Amino acid sequence: MAEFTLDLNDDQKQVREWLHGFAADVIRPAAAEWDEREETPWPVIQEAAKLGIYSLDFYAQQFFDPTGLGIPMAMEELFWGDAGIALSIVGTGLAAVGVLANGTEEQIGTWIPQMYGDVDDVKVAAFCSSEPDAGSDVAAMRTRAVYDAAKDEWVLNGTKTWATNGGIANVHVVVAVVDPELGSKGHASFIVPPATPGLSQGQKFKKHGIRASHTAEVVLEDVRVPGHCLLGGKEKLDERLARARERARTGGERVKNAAMATFEASRPAVGAMAVGTARAAYEYALDYAKTRTQFGRPIIDNQGIAFQLADMRTQVDAARLLVWRASWMATTGKPFTSAEGSMSKLFASETAKKVTAQAVQILGGNGFTREYPVERMHRDAAIYTIFEGTSEIQRLVIARTLSGMPIR
Repeated sequence: MAEFTLDLNDDQKQVREWLHGFAADVIRPAAAEWDEREETPWPVIQEAAKLGIYSLDFYAQQFFDPTGLGIPMAMEELFWGDAGIALSIVGTGLAAVGVLANGTEEQIGTWIPQMYGDVDDVKVAAFCSSEPDAGSDVAAMRTRAVYDAAKDEWVLNGTKTWATNGGIANVHVVVAVVDPELGSKGHASFIVPPATPGLSQGQKFKKHGIRASHTAEVVLEDVRVPGHCLLGGKEKLDERLARARERARTGGERVKNAAMATFEASRPAVGAMAVGTARAAYEYALDYAKTRTQFGRPIIDNQGIAFQLADMRTQVDAARLLVWRASWMATTGKPFTSAEGSMSKLFASETAKKVTAQAVQILGGNGFTREYPVERMHRDAAIYTIFEGTSEIQRLVIARTLSGMPIR
């Protein structure tokens, strides 16, 4: 088991410098254009694929880093470049993780390569869980999957929303209800292969921030997928449902929701994204304060500005430490007895909103214009306190963990 350390090894430092160079030289110069266009930055994704950044192999290497710091380090550097473009690059990973967590070896080998495509023909994938009336409340999900035994097919109907890459993806991973009486325990995940009839893109959202990342509704109308597209297989699903029904019948001890447990483990990665955006805003504001002169001296000489920058740096570093701790705990199998995953996401998300707002303030009128990047960073930062569980949900998870109440 890797000991917790704040010192990156030589390999990690090399990867960090490589990613930082890509973020500085490729992502940042393209950020303003794709934010204005509100379109998927395919040329940037293709460039990332050419370099090996947009690939399953790269993320697998970071994921299996024994220190747990590979993923948060990568997320911080890419999102330091630009949150919208970075999310377009890493968004496919959400679907890939869904397959890795629940799929068989055959499903992993079949579908994940199709999510990424190849250097000459890059593809993306979408993970579809949220619904118009089921965001934080996963038990309210309405999308149904009904098994047609005669044809060994599952029939999916419903509408998903807030799906990154929804509708433009080559492969969709869809969470659906297979037993409504079991609430959140009656859910299963399905692969919807490319060009499957009945799946269509609904509304594409015009967003406040992360505008280079495609977000849309996914409409499922009598979508038929083969039985082998049920992640994990039907035998495993039937066994899980039988256990859930028995617990419900006997009034047994409530078990922790599997989806909530998965979110708790993945939330540090979102925290790392927020750290990247916050750090970018802090660094820009610091450089600006050193060079912007008023009343004959740089504005950083004014205590009101200098103290803000001191607080900004302190908060960014504190957020990173919480993210690294939670990431190390998740990798080394240490239980989140105090919801440390949610702690890291909560603090980093709130830090990103606060630090980017302070950066706008330090730049004054310039910070309010699109000629300077802190305005975009501030808009982008708003998403971190919303997706992958709102800040209110993080506080609820933390409070219930501390009190011993079940997390539903």
